[in-house]
Amino acid sequence: MFNKILIANRGEIACRIIQTAHRMGIRCVAVYSEADANARHVALADEAFLIGPAASSESYLKADKIIEVAKQSGAQAVHPGYGFLSENTDFAEACEANGIAFIGPPSSAIAAMGSKSAAKAIMDKAGVPLVPGYHGSDQTPELLREEAEKCGFPLLLKAVAGGGGKGMRVVEQMSEFNDALAAAQREAKNAFGNPDMLIERYLTQPRHVEIQVFCDQHGNGIYLAERDCSVQRRHQKVLEEAPAPGLSEDTRKAMGDAAVRAAQAINYVGAGTVEFLYDVDGSFFFMEMNTRLQVEHPVTEMVTGQDLVEWQLKVAWGDPLPLVQKQVKTRGHAIEARIYAEDPDQDFLPATGTLRYLRTPAESAHIRVDTGVTEGDEISIHYDPMIAKLIVWDETREQAVNRMVQALEHYRIAGLKTNIRFLHATVDSQPFRQEDLTTNFIATHESLLFPKPKLDLDKALVLAAGFILEHRKSVEPITADRWSPFGRKNSWRMNSEFAQPLSLKVGDDIRELKILERDDRYQVLAGGSVYHLNARLDEDYLQAVLNGHRLSVHGNLHNNELVLFYEGDTFKCSVYQESYGLEDVAGEGSLAAPMNGAIVAVQAKVGDKVSAGQSLVIMEAMKMEHAIKAPADGVVSEIFYAEGDQVAEGAELIAIDTEESE
Repeated sequence: MFNKILIANRGEIACRIIQTAHRMGIRCVAVYSEADANARHVALADEAFLIGPAASSESYLKADKIIEVAKQSGAQAVHPGYGFLSENTDFAEACEANGIAFIGPPSSAIAAMGSKSAAKAIMDKAGVPLVPGYHGSDQTPELLREEAEKCGFPLLLKAVAGGGGKGMRVVEQMSEFNDALAAAQREAKNAFGNPDMLIERYLTQPRHVEIQVFCDQHGNGIYLAERDCSVQRRHQKVLEEAPAPGLSEDTRKAMGDAAVRAAQAINYVGAGTVEFLYDVDGSFFFMEMNTRLQVEHPVTEMVTGQDLVEWQLKVAWGDPLPLVQKQVKTRGHAIEARIYAEDPDQDFLPATGTLRYLRTPAESAHIRVDTGVTEGDEISIHYDPMIAKLIVWDETREQAVNRMVQALEHYRIAGLKTNIRFLHATVDSQPFRQEDLTTNFIATHESLLFPKPKLDLDKALVLAAGFILEHRKSVEPITADRWSPFGRKNSWRMNSEFAQPLSLKVGDDIRELKILERDDRYQVLAGGSVYHLNARLDEDYLQAVLNGHRLSVHGNLHNNELVLFYEGDTFKCSVYQESYGLEDVAGEGSLAAPMNGAIVAVQAKVGDKVSAGQSLVIMEAMKMEHAIKAPADGVVSEIFYAEGDQVAEGAELIAIDTEESE
């Protein structure tokens, strides 16, 4: 077995690989960018090498630099993880040419599946069912329009070299085709260096079901159950589970056999995933093959009891597969939730910031957390915004769902926006519990997935006041007389009662509270009602009795900004202190950057009349394009940035004169 490997990746997957390698007695070499100097994967590795600036194009995608580090460190093999160079044919060939084992398939297999159009031709020959569409090499716009007409609508444009939802657009009718094609080609070229597209019939009620396959260097191939990955946003997975609910044993076997045929058709070696679209009538169609370990591999590990990274290392060393097909057994049900830095209320816009406060559920045989970050780390614009993967296992799907709901309530983050509340609502929703799964799940059940807050505003404000006041007590300096009222910060008055004011800002609203304190009790006037509150704070845990209702919340108070966590929900407010002379970053009728990123295209010029909702700027952040739209009808009066410029969140991009449009 290898005694030293290099991990050509970062974040949670690098940490995941190190964990198994160390258990097997294998030393690990990490690589890192300037932005990742203090990253968790760097700390866990036995040694680490700086390979370039923050931008992945200048660091993690520098194949020659990584090969140089592998040779310098004496690493016998390179594990590429997923993303970055994991499916790069040239990198796999470079490893082979330098006598370094590539812990993945041969470069020929990567090349065969690297082009979605070529892959479909191979699958067709191997007898794997395909979705109707166009997979040809002629990419002239006229021919693509003709093929779109033949395919019928709705259809899906997909980058032939793509993955991760990039370079992909759903087109409902021909009038949308040209704009969608241009956007998908531009995104594909930026992400993969190849703008070529394929066209497929878009199934309106499909499920995304994929098969984990494994092949060794001795011609053996098996599948390790299946995963359902239907719950997606922007064509990227949000929840994954194994096994896929509601599949018959005959369908499981048919899909598994087809997946192994697909792998063996390209002489595959190592871990791979064959993805299928599963339709309501029970039919299934080949979608693509990912020639690497998948993000969602933990759910397969949880139900099979196998360590897939260990399998990868053994197969790359030349060992035969640890099991044959009839020995593969599954037990129970596993679900994975991807914790992202993003804003579900703003169409899942990626978020940046510092993990100011981070608490995770306790790990056990039932709960696993795969992460590459720790409290205090920054989520930047340079890499994917995934913070962690939360995986649960239990005997039945119903029990696993309940466990995931509870685990998400114990996952608490402050300092940036996350999708935890959205995940909690999704997993706890009746359609998800009832296995009503399609790739349109989020759009179909949107009203259930963005619920109203669990605490009404006034009660939340009272609890916030209790947290703030109890926190102030906990940090008060100890006086010579600990019982003296003169050292307390509760507006105490001799021979009288004084209701101290507290102003809390929630969004753009300022809410005024009046608080009368008596020993360990508070009387709070909020929203015209009087609340009686008993509160006790133990670090971040507030136990409260509010008008006779006993409840508890966790919270984080930082620089007068408070986040409360309650049953998977969050409530944010700040202690309001009036300031003067400050102007808004962007006024009415202006267009502000919703995140840090780069300008990809400016779709207007000074003097243009624009309509509310019209796309004016395309920004790229965290490897995805985002259309920034006009907030109102008007005339463009100024443009402050050009294509290629880097901009910060809140920067004014375009000024729009709304009066001239009237």
